[in-house]
Amino acid sequence: MIGKIFITRSGYDPERGKHVKDPYLGPHPTLGACRPDIRKQLKKGDHVFVISGKVPDFNQFVMGGFEIEAKMPAIEAYRLYPDLRLHRLEDGQLTGNIIVTADGRQHELDSHSSFERRIQNYVVGTNPISLVTPAEIAEGRKQTLDALREILQKKGRSPFEVVGRFGSSLTDKQILQLRDWLEAVKRAANN
Repeated sequence: MIGKIFITRSGYDPERGKHVKDPYLGPHPTLGACRPDIRKQLKKGDHVFVISGKVPDFNQFVMGGFEIEAKMPAIEAYRLYPDLRLHRLEDGQLTGNIIVTADGRQHELDSHSSFERRIQNYVVGTNPISLVTPAEIAEGRKQTLDALREILQKKGRSPFEVVGRFGSSLTDKQILQLRDWLEAVKRAANN
């Protein structure tokens, strides 16, 4: 078992920024189009964690993570997860992390390049853990930087300085520490 932790794009924060569409951290978590490098490396039983993007005047936080249950082509995910197909929310923001159409072509709302590379290795997860309530997110914002420094044994003044531009690999021990810490954040927020 190995893991990866990475920071989503600047401005993406579920509470204070743009809608985070990938990864999806709901009851059936997925990582669909972003970070093809990470999706290619990981296999069943590995773990992935994501940190919110930088938003002015707010601390970033570990939004959550999950264990990988399966990997598949995006066209298969299109058939299995219709609710995760790319579309617009009422406020105009994009949501969904399946970037193909029914015939396997690039969805018109997806403007990224390297389409062929990005539709491989759609990741479906299990055993998700995420900070979702306002209290959990607030507690996560307070604790994330110190937790990352301790768990990853790296110094830094921001999650970016600790995790790096391309993310960090995680050992079995670090995966368990991150999951335990997220559980503790949830408990602290709910007490």
